[in-house]
Amino acid sequence: MLATRRTLNCKGRLLSLESPAVMGILNVTPDSFYDGGRHGSLDAVRRKTEQMLREGAAIIDIGGMSSRPGAELVPETTELSRILPAIELVTQEFPEAIVSVDTARAAVVRLAVEAGAAMVNDISAGRFTEGMYETVADLGVPYILMHTKGAPDVMARQAHYEDVVQEVLDFLIAEAGRLRAVGVKDIIIDPGFGFAKNIRHNFQLLKHLHVFRILSYPVLAGISRKSMIYRTLGIPSDEALNGTTALHIVALQQGASLLRVHDVKEAMETIRLWSALETAGDA
Repeated sequence: MLATRRTLNCKGRLLSLESPAVMGILNVTPDSFYDGGRHGSLDAVRRKTEQMLREGAAIIDIGGMSSRPGAELVPETTELSRILPAIELVTQEFPEAIVSVDTARAAVVRLAVEAGAAMVNDISAGRFTEGMYETVADLGVPYILMHTKGAPDVMARQAHYEDVVQEVLDFLIAEAGRLRAVGVKDIIIDPGFGFAKNIRHNFQLLKHLHVFRILSYPVLAGISRKSMIYRTLGIPSDEALNGTTALHIVALQQGASLLRVHDVKEAMETIRLWSALETAGDA
């Protein structure tokens, strides 16, 4: 296995992943599963961004279309009207922030990067729109490659695998090869927790997350407050922070380089404690 790449070129700015980093979630949607409707105004976007950066987020991930199971794709114009003002505000008022755009549309990617985004988080692996990979290559920004099967409104019915770890790994190997072939240089791997997987599949992927390091790309864990936590514990998502923290430790032990989270402060504290454990040495 080759050494995992530890830097990402975000429009000329190098993001180091020598230590794990946090991507803060900023959904400007009315219907996301946990924080829908909380950041609908630019003032709310400003306050949330300021908080996440103060707490240690390296990346602000801005999304304008819910990808929760069962969600329908919104019109492109609606998505753009939500995310472009937010991206412009964040990049102008918080120039230290690296902004990621959470979208599955190539046209939205181009306009978002023009507005200031420096990374693409695509839940579809290029399957919801033509030219996604070529667009990302042309723009020269890092790309988060995530596994799923089917759009959000149907993916729950696609959660069938003989060997979920092997099948997700095979998918990501093939798609990473396609990305490299068109010239995408910076790739982040995301096994897609909760996307066309049931709870058992999600825990299998987390238990074997280290396997995905065979691709030699940074691995992102997006498990924050997801159903694998709150359904297992029998609680609502707004009570799933403790469970999220517990599984973040596992993800870090399994080699995750990025945590995509709703709660930045707690994720940063988890990384600090994990790092102290890793560097403690033997008595």
